[in-house]
Amino acid sequence: MTFYDQISEVNWTQLGDSIYSKTTADVKGALEKEQFDLEDFKALISPAAEPFLELIAKKSHLKTQKRFGKTIQLYIPLYLSNECQNICTYCGFSMDVKIPRKTLLDHEIIEEAKIIKEMGYDHVLLVTGEANKSVGLDYFKNAIRLLKPYFSNIALEVQPMEQRDYEELIAEGLNTVLVYQETYNKTNYKIHHPKGKKSNYKYRVETQDRLGQAKIHKMGLGVLIGLEDWRIDSVCNAMHLQYLEKWYWESKFTVSFPRLRPCAGGVQLKSPISDRQLVQLICAYRLLNEELELSMSTRESALFRDNIIKLGITSISADSKTDPGGYANPKQNLEQFEIDDSRSTEEFIAVIKRKGYDPVFKDWDMSLQ
Repeated sequence: MTFYDQISEVNWTQLGDSIYSKTTADVKGALEKEQFDLEDFKALISPAAEPFLELIAKKSHLKTQKRFGKTIQLYIPLYLSNECQNICTYCGFSMDVKIPRKTLLDHEIIEEAKIIKEMGYDHVLLVTGEANKSVGLDYFKNAIRLLKPYFSNIALEVQPMEQRDYEELIAEGLNTVLVYQETYNKTNYKIHHPKGKKSNYKYRVETQDRLGQAKIHKMGLGVLIGLEDWRIDSVCNAMHLQYLEKWYWESKFTVSFPRLRPCAGGVQLKSPISDRQLVQLICAYRLLNEELELSMSTRESALFRDNIIKLGITSISADSKTDPGGYANPKQNLEQFEIDDSRSTEEFIAVIKRKGYDPVFKDWDMSLQ
């Protein structure tokens, strides 16, 4: 059994009805609890909960500070390649998008690593398009070997792989793998992924099962907010999280909140989410699971990121470039998506400190042991 078997039994329309039918009484009942279940999560992200945002945010702040203290983990993405063999309606790397393609060579990877290290980072997220021939297992193994002297925490956000591939990468020093389902709407998934290996819904949704069986230290999941109904997708993602915690309890987990951003692909948002609703969603995850790492990228505005620091986010990127070679050679116009918060690391560190929090660059997991 995998999570595919569980999610295949979910009726998208009925699940939506169960969220949108939540009442004020359901929200109040949830907020009186100390331990929250999936029904409480539905209530907390429902329209009925929007008037209670201040109280939800306060409880989220207290639970986050109780577990994580006043620390914010800083990480940075390192884009290795924008080559891709998939067509995805929302991505600037999509195979049908006419942009220059580039995959970093060894000396370029090292050049990027040196710049990032000088910026203070010790936690790096390696990102590529999904192109098995040019950026496959051997490429990732080599990249990890090149980067290990510079970083103690190496994460991957690349194409899904087999369990044995993950085992080999873990042996090389891989710590974390992030794989977003984009949407759990099985009916519409194919619309957004018409061509390439990513079009295989079952293979993608079972990726975390393979990661758990490979005994990865940490795995990440999430949805592309706005692609389909964000409330229904988020409940499916929460179901996935609870399934993984039950069966792969030796691993740690992180959830990210990427909102659909302008890119070369140019897809329209189907389900827009406001800033207040995104805060509501983040805080609902914290109340559902106070052990969970919640992560935020530079997709969001400086104002939003400054205000979310105290409300539940525990891991955040800064000074990001979303194109291969972007740190050594900025403005190449090879980006996957547009970033919103373009402040320097130093500027963002100053914000974190003004909020009364401590920026953490070292291995965050080890610092909390």
